[in-house]
Amino acid sequence: MIDFSLTEEQIALKKMALRFREKEIVPIAAKLDKDVDHKVNWEIIKKLAANDFLRMAVKEKHGGLGLDYLSQAIILEELAVGCIGIAMIAGWNLGSSFFYDYGTQEQQDKFLPPICDKNNPRLIVLAATESQAGSDLGAVSTQAVLGKDGYVINGTKCFITHANYSHLIVTLAVTDKTKGTKGMSTIIVPADTPGVSFGKIEDKMGARAAHSVEVIYKDVRVPKENLLGKEGQGFAIALNSIGKVRPLITGSLGVGVARASYEYALKYSKEREQFGKPIFANQAVSFMLADMAIKIETARMLVWKACWELDNNLPYEKSSAMAKIYPSDMAMAVTTDAVQILGGYGYMKDFPVEKYMRDAKVLQIYEGTNQILRVLLGRFLR
Repeated sequence: MIDFSLTEEQIALKKMALRFREKEIVPIAAKLDKDVDHKVNWEIIKKLAANDFLRMAVKEKHGGLGLDYLSQAIILEELAVGCIGIAMIAGWNLGSSFFYDYGTQEQQDKFLPPICDKNNPRLIVLAATESQAGSDLGAVSTQAVLGKDGYVINGTKCFITHANYSHLIVTLAVTDKTKGTKGMSTIIVPADTPGVSFGKIEDKMGARAAHSVEVIYKDVRVPKENLLGKEGQGFAIALNSIGKVRPLITGSLGVGVARASYEYALKYSKEREQFGKPIFANQAVSFMLADMAIKIETARMLVWKACWELDNNLPYEKSSAMAKIYPSDMAMAVTTDAVQILGGYGYMKDFPVEKYMRDAKVLQIYEGTNQILRVLLGRFLR
């Protein structure tokens, strides 16, 4: 029996996220988008921590909320209606699940409780992408050499979300050049480790509230106990971990930004008059809005199905890919239609729909481009 009803807790979490969005995110979203200096907004990060949005995936025994995937998806959708850049900051902290899947008990006990400090925000990020290794993570060249005192890491990562204000950087590096992808490992690197530095903050089209930066490792030394999983598992850990969070940090964000643009366009269409009547009364416009609503509902169902599979420990790879591809394509289509409905005003920065359109574009690119994910999905269709 299929049941689409939410639990009382999930309804409460949804309302909490909505209140936070309207009070804390909506008033600053446009300002952060227009900030040419790309300053880190620590105030909103502190508020995310104070309202429990940075510890959703950490288990209660380590000080977190221990929320299931579906509950996390519900929260991230609501935050993304306000700003997907801010939602990304909360979303990437779901990377704490890496530690439960592959970390030792000692690593969990050491690294996870600080993530739950409501007064001192701590963020986690996965650093995998390099200038020559985007969709092809097998081309990663960052090196980690094991010596008697631990690993020494050298290399450069790019486009790493909010790495410049993170606490932990889970780094994908080559530990054995002779073994290809089976010679890669994931290593936990505290961001304040000597030798870690950050390059320029990228001047992005959208999602500007979350920084994308270079991470530079120059003779960075970390103890061998910081190896996550086993040597040679890094490539699989990166792919599996990204696969688990795709429905959340891409799918849910796509639904959220599409909702924001649809809701704004719907309201506008009922207020804007042309030829003596609201443009909503024009069938061409009302049909566009109807299709937008259908696409949003469809995308949400894909996200929720993928989360349900994850919560029930079922194979999730196929649904995870679908819950990234469709919602991100949908978000681009819906935000574009919202701009069209507003006409000339939609193209102006005085109205929010052009921001929604710019924000949506990144969802088709990051965490695996939709093209490469269709290749992955094709393997399940044979």
